[in-house]
Amino acid sequence: MPADAHAGADPLRVWFRFIRLHRRVSAAVAAELKAVGLSIPQFDALSTLSEREGLTQQELAERLYVTKGNVSGLIDRLVEAGLVERRPIPGDRRSHALHLTEAGLALAQSGIAAQRAYVTRTLGRLPPGDVDELERVVLAWRDAARADRG
Repeated sequence: MPADAHAGADPLRVWFRFIRLHRRVSAAVAAELKAVGLSIPQFDALSTLSEREGLTQQELAERLYVTKGNVSGLIDRLVEAGLVERRPIPGDRRSHALHLTEAGLALAQSGIAAQRAYVTRTLGRLPPGDVDELERVVLAWRDAARADRG
């Protein structure tokens, strides 16, 4: 038996399981959101603005880990749909503050409710101690990823 046979789970195997799980839950949440009329990018933008209105497109792009160009087209479509409005920022001619309309807030809340329902049916079924441990591990992994400069 190899010396490291009892050293714990293989990180690469855990990584692949994590990636497959991410794909599965992303597809499931996408279907839940589609049922309320949202794509994942639309939901990401609307839900982020529901938490923090007044962001610029650059700030929203940074929060969503996408380029400003990606956000620009998305916001254009959300403005056309009457879900988001751009408001001037006093003293800044180049940027606008993004705000949800009433319809945008209602749709964001519907998407959040759909996501919450899915999470409750899946992750919410795990024992609370397991959820606590998962949070600890995910935060530690996030910190390691942030520190990695390789």
